[in-house]
Amino acid sequence: ICSKTSPYEIVKRAIDDAAFMCTRKYGDAPEVIIAGRLDMTFPYVPTHLHYIMLELLKNSMRATVEYHGIDAEYPPIKVVIADGSDNEDVIIKVSDEGGGIPRSNMKRIWSYLFTTADPEIQEGMVAFNENVDFSIDSPLAGLGYGLPISRSYARYFGGDLSIMSMEGFGTDCFVYLTRLGNTKEPLPI
Repeated sequence: ICSKTSPYEIVKRAIDDAAFMCTRKYGDAPEVIIAGRLDMTFPYVPTHLHYIMLELLKNSMRATVEYHGIDAEYPPIKVVIADGSDNEDVIIKVSDEGGGIPRSNMKRIWSYLFTTADPEIQEGMVAFNENVDFSIDSPLAGLGYGLPISRSYARYFGGDLSIMSMEGFGTDCFVYLTRLGNTKEPLPI
């Protein structure tokens, strides 16, 4: 736990990582605009927050590029960091205009191994190749565990992850984070 975790700094790193992966796959990546409380810090686990933000940003970038087409003019992805001295949680919202998620898929996005990416990605990750011991290529999408694990990380410390989508337009993701030290870990006694 870092007593002075900066959501802004973590989001910037996650943007750089997601943009690298998106550019590697598609040749370009949408711009990301960060707004809100850029100066705040709070007690949290930076690696968990980075994982959550990276997953959300990878999904937003992929959706935006695939919805608008390669070499298009992409609308920016927006990240808002909200906090106030009276707020119960630190809240981070990621908004994209990547076409949204069909309502029929909304419950399934929380299921492990559910993906909208090309099924060959999953096959390639589990296929045995005697000439390759490991790979340095991590896919932009397709394994189906990014969102479920992200939500588990947020919930473990008393927060949450929720997603609202408007099919044909885009998706808003809300990450609710409690300031660690204010709640107990949800472990059975």
